[in-house]
Amino acid sequence: MRFSPLLALPPIALGIAAAVWMVSSAPGPAQIDGHAPALPVGVMTAVAQDIRPKATAWGNLRAADTWVAVAEVQGEVIWRHPDLEPGRLIPEGTEVLRIDPADYELALAQSQADLAALAAEATLLSAEATNTGRILDLERARLTLAEADLTRTRTLAQQGTVPQSRADEAERATLLARRTVAELENAMALIPSREARIVAQIARTQAAIDRARRSLDRTVLTAPFDLRVTDVAAERFQTVAPGQVVIRGDGIAAAEVVAHLPVDSFRRLIGNTIEGMTLADMMRDGPPTLIDVTLSPLSDPTQVWTARISRIEGALDARARTVPVVVTVDAPYEGADPPRRLPLVPNMQVQMSFLGAAMTGAVLIPEGALHGGRVRIAGQGDLLELRPVTAAFAQDGLVAITDGLAPGDRVVIDDIAPAIPGMALTPVEAAQ
Repeated sequence: MRFSPLLALPPIALGIAAAVWMVSSAPGPAQIDGHAPALPVGVMTAVAQDIRPKATAWGNLRAADTWVAVAEVQGEVIWRHPDLEPGRLIPEGTEVLRIDPADYELALAQSQADLAALAAEATLLSAEATNTGRILDLERARLTLAEADLTRTRTLAQQGTVPQSRADEAERATLLARRTVAELENAMALIPSREARIVAQIARTQAAIDRARRSLDRTVLTAPFDLRVTDVAAERFQTVAPGQVVIRGDGIAAAEVVAHLPVDSFRRLIGNTIEGMTLADMMRDGPPTLIDVTLSPLSDPTQVWTARISRIEGALDARARTVPVVVTVDAPYEGADPPRRLPLVPNMQVQMSFLGAAMTGAVLIPEGALHGGRVRIAGQGDLLELRPVTAAFAQDGLVAITDGLAPGDRVVIDDIAPAIPGMALTPVEAAQ
């Protein structure tokens, strides 16, 4: 029996029709929502706050006042105070050392004797001037008579009444009287110069007396302020020479330490307390009084001393380029009760804490919320926003933002990886 292809067409057509019906009537592929689920993140609401910048520095204490006693006269040490020993406290005005004054007492007595001699000479010259003046008046009167007699004698001689020898004799008498008057006038003219010489000698002798008295005063060394003796280089019966250092001491009224602060830290501490004042002005005129300073020994940080900034040294540190701020502590020995409370003595290592002028209107965020100059914000519709900000400084785990954030902004404090702008967030307010 012979197969015909036409006989197979109906089943094939039927299969195609069935497949078409099944495809057209089958349900479509499942539809998936294109929005990713919102990411829960912790946020904090930004608020404007006041903050006082802080800074910390370390240094070694030194006495605010030091005394280096230098011998200004030569002589033998004849007395020394019993408490003149290293470590002892000496009150202000206490005589601590005496040098033999005998040589200077003799010099003073000699100068005083010279002054008395000059005073007697001045009295004698004054009397001589008075006597000479009187004699000069008499001689001038005699000269007047002699000249009148000479005139009459010449007239008579010309008339032949008296011989010429009488006229010559009258002329000799007149010349002698003139000579006497001239000599007396010369003597009177020398009186002022002689007086000036005596005055100069008196001034010179008076200077010698003052010098001797000053040397006498320098034979006694007196403590200029309350001090603690650190070194004594003169013993009894020892001869000291001018320029020799005999005593060293540190004042106990105040102690100071130099804190080397970075320039930026110093500017933060100053803040805007003085408008228009540059750093150079601050170094010249001194820091503001709004900077509070406390100080603690490194050996016992529980001891806290109130300090103050007294001045800024003249130049920046050449190596570290820091501002040398001099911190002063008044009464460093007050309340000392070793070993419970130690006095602040020179060379003690201390830590200083500075609290600067308040910065107002700053927004504070955790340091971890700042990412390379940007802050993540839960913005409108709870969508992530990456916002550039300006950070002033970091302190105690917080960063002060001065520009880019406003009160009310929600700052993301959790880490997001990856942080894609516009991604949906579920903000959860963190406890502050």
